[in-house]
Formats: sequence, structure tokens, C-alpha cells
Amino acid sequence: MLRSSRIVIAAAAAVPLAACAPQAEPGSGPVSKAPAIVATGPAVNCVQTNRIRDTEVFDDNTIDFHMIDGTTYRNTLPNRCPSLGFEERFGYRTTTGRLCSVDIIHVLYSDGSQGAGCGLGEFLPVKINQPDAD
Repeated sequence: MLRSSRIVIAAAAAVPLAACAPQAEPGSGPVSKAPAIVATGPAVNCVQTNRIRDTEVFDDNTIDFHMIDGTTYRNTLPNRCPSLGFEERFGYRTTTGRLCSVDIIHVLYSDGSQGAGCGLGEFLPVKINQPDAD
């Protein structure tokens, strides 16, 4: 039986987000570099891969999936994914045309090698909070 698989490489441009980063309490663990969000609906388990326009990796735990219809889904990985935030790119294989919370992504290094495999979390539809312009 022949199975088709699709490899998608997602890369994010480095954007200075330090001003948007929340402050952590001492000893509370790593702080996400992702901008603040407001949920716009309930989390879903899967997104259609052909609807993903691009992705934005903020750190070792946080990826925003920007869809072609303008929706953004925040995926907060349940466990830290080593080097994801540094490399800001990952790949995955799927035979279903959907990327789901049970799927594994792999960090892609700039030298072409593949790094850690990491589980995804649920996809939460969100609106990014924009800082007020004075």
C-alpha cells in the first residue's frame, strides 16, 4: 500500500518582541516571547495543512499558525521543544492533510539536519493584542 506524505517547512522571520513579553515571577519557569492574545473561540484538535499560510515560532513552546482565511491559531506545546525558538523552523509529515495535537513536529537546523521531535498542543483561535500607539 502506497502512502503519500507531505513535508512542510515552516520558518518565521526574527521579530523583536521583547517589549511584548510578559514578566515572570521568580522561579516560575521560562517566559514566552509570544505577544499577548485573546481567544476568539474554543481550541480545536486539528487544522487543515492546505489552509496554513505561514507560521511564526516565538520560543521553544509557542507557535502561531496563520491561516489563509485570516484566522490565527496559537499552539502552545505541552513540553519544551529544544532549539525550536532558536531555529524558528520545523517540519512535519502527515498523510491525512491535517496537522493535529497528536502529531509530532521536528526542529529543522540551518545545516539541513533534523532535531528534536516534539508533540503539538491544541490549536486555539486567537486575536493578537496590538500595543496601543500613542
